[in-house]
Amino acid sequence: MTESTPCGITANSLTVGYGHRPVIDQLDVHIPPATFTAIIGPNACGKSTLLRALARLLPARSGQVLLDGADIRDLSGMQLARRLALLPQSPVTPDGITVVDLVSRGRYAHQSVLSQWSRNDARAVQAALSAAGVAELAHRHVDELSGGQRQRAWIALALAQETDVLLLDEPTTFLDIAHQVEVLELAVRLCDEGRTVVAVLHELAMAARYATHVIAMRDGRIVAEGPPQDVVTAEVIREVFDLDAQVIEDPETGAPVVLPRGVHRDLASPSRRRRAVH
Repeated sequence: MTESTPCGITANSLTVGYGHRPVIDQLDVHIPPATFTAIIGPNACGKSTLLRALARLLPARSGQVLLDGADIRDLSGMQLARRLALLPQSPVTPDGITVVDLVSRGRYAHQSVLSQWSRNDARAVQAALSAAGVAELAHRHVDELSGGQRQRAWIALALAQETDVLLLDEPTTFLDIAHQVEVLELAVRLCDEGRTVVAVLHELAMAARYATHVIAMRDGRIVAEGPPQDVVTAEVIREVFDLDAQVIEDPETGAPVVLPRGVHRDLASPSRRRRAVH
């Protein structure tokens, strides 16, 4: 993958929603360029809605989204697709398509009537297949794959688009722990190349360990944002998740680790210990 110019995203007074109900109202947020930003928060707090608005899939009722200073409403569909890719939560797989054909669709934004499939397209697809760990599955049908394999095939499609910005909505869904680590380490490598990666994550430990910037949301608003050490705190966890937790430092990485207090009280109780013995 070629190196890219760092590109940030800014939302100013953004209001979006479904029907007559705004999910996000007058929200301001800045995604720093060349960072791995994790968006955390409880279900239905607006995480996916924010991601869809940043990708222009959900039109803003008011406010604006700026991609490297340019209002995304002023970009053509092709221009936006060359700069920003979105992997949604539950993408619909076309019937009977192979992995390599699916990933090849990520190159459509780079083609035109006068410029069809090229060696550069083939290179980008092969690089994406390899980076997502699905090169050996290239000629398998997507509907034959496991949930985790299918998820990685869709990640490869987004990578093949070779955009400045990559938005991932719960990219570790269906993945076992080893493949979760692979995907998040890939996100870190992309940032090292100068790309901006934004991911909605439910695993707080993974978000704190791999992200360089964390946004904590609740009820359509941002509660805290910044480096993991500043956001993943006992106070923020309590406010965002209604969870009483202890936050300790990972002895290896220094990243914050969340230990829910309620769970540990239960595990340490005499009755639990007696049941474990028997």
